Amino acid sequence: MSTSLRVLLIDLLVERAEFGHGGNQEVIKPLAALSDVEVLLVTPQMQSFEAGEKVQRNSEMKLIEEDVPHWDYEYEFWSEKQVIMGERNINFKRILMPMHENEEEMRDWISKLKLDAVVCSGSRRNVSIWEEWMSPTETMFRAAAKSGIPTLGICFGHQLLCHSLGSKIERAESFSSGIWNLELTKEGENDVLLTTHVENNESIAGLFSHQDHVMSVPKNCTLLSKTSHNMVTAVRLNDDLGKPMPAWGIQFHPEAARKRIERAYGWGHISEEEYKSFKGEHDGAGILGSFAKIVLEKV
Repeated sequence: MSTSLRVLLIDLLVERAEFGHGGNQEVIKPLAALSDVEVLLVTPQMQSFEAGEKVQRNSEMKLIEEDVPHWDYEYEFWSEKQVIMGERNINFKRILMPMHENEEEMRDWISKLKLDAVVCSGSRRNVSIWEEWMSPTETMFRAAAKSGIPTLGICFGHQLLCHSLGSKIERAESFSSGIWNLELTKEGENDVLLTTHVENNESIAGLFSHQDHVMSVPKNCTLLSKTSHNMVTAVRLNDDLGKPMPAWGIQFHPEAARKRIERAYGWGHISEEEYKSFKGEHDGAGILGSFAKIVLEKV
């Protein structure tokens, strides 16, 4: 396929080589199987607000090391990296993002980038413990979701999207780590993201690793699933007329491929307890494959 895709990835786990950059590759892999892909990475949790002002002069500016004074050097800084995926050479490039809360201006910035998809990763930070960089990030992510561009919020990204649309986020007393079956709502049973990779009403499982929980469904979203431990597990955004849009938030981690888990455990990035809780299969790869098809159908 000759089409070239542009994906904006809000890269909030950049300091975790396996679940960060490795997880990003798992998100992009099914897209790369169908098309050439250029990945634009933003790291608002480490970028200075002053650097964000540069974007007013140029919508797409490469991020350099002096723009990220809060960089976590558990993972080395790079502005651009080539990654071979199958027969394709995929380019990952860090860019500056605006650091303001004007949704209209964010929508204009997103439009100028000519994006085909926007994804927000998980994070070691917490929406329930608010930090200054989260305000412009949720403004941008909300603008992307409402624009009609295929949009996916994963774990923290799910919580941030729901929070930006009016949901309350609360921190549980204990951490939830493991694989749970999704309890689909009527709408979820036929949702193009969650169910098109299975047949005959097979059960769908997600891998979870979180302590914050979305406590309510935004009024302009549809609840797609819950689990025994989490009441708002997946949502889909609707437009002003109530029509479903290609924008989802999911509390689980579809990018947590088995090889990533094994490496993370070997490197000491997850505990033995977490590692044991992740034993078993989940539907992450199938769901990311469905998202890739959604993106291609919109191009």
